[in-house]
Amino acid sequence: MNAVFFVMSAMSLVFLTINSPEAVFPTMLDGAAQAITLAVKLLAIYSVWFSVLKMMEKTGADKLVARVMKPVTKRLFRGESEEACVAISLNISSNLLGMGGVATPAGIQAMSLMDRGDDTASPNMILFFVIAATSLQVIPATVIALRAGAGSAHASDIFLPTVLSSISSTAIGKRFAKRLRQEGMKNR
Repeated sequence: MNAVFFVMSAMSLVFLTINSPEAVFPTMLDGAAQAITLAVKLLAIYSVWFSVLKMMEKTGADKLVARVMKPVTKRLFRGESEEACVAISLNISSNLLGMGGVATPAGIQAMSLMDRGDDTASPNMILFFVIAATSLQVIPATVIALRAGAGSAHASDIFLPTVLSSISSTAIGKRFAKRLRQEGMKNR
């Protein structure tokens, strides 16, 4: 993927140099400034969400979330430990609230807790990966915050499309994971 972005950037730079050489350096400097601004905004957003996650852990709210989500996690991830279900619940609930960057540490912890020590992913690991990758969201908080920070007049307009697309992608991904699991069982 890095190669693709490098080629796209190089081609854009060559095209700009040919068509408007006087705009090359101002455009590069403006792009660098915008990248730094975006990085600082993301840092602020993730700092807030990481703080919320840490407060949840300190107050025991993460266990409450795990208890509320227990029927779902136990049904989807049969045979997993209580600790793995807590990490899975934190990951899923973080994604539900649109905190994708915050969900990552819980996702890594869940995967390591589900790891059985062999070189293959278990069906639960595959299903969890699909659910985490499709990032089921009810409140796309990070994207709304980025849009508001960029000056969008209607930052929350993406709410319904985000919810619909994330529900669809998660349902389709879960279906494919289940289908592949059944195919794998047949081929054994």
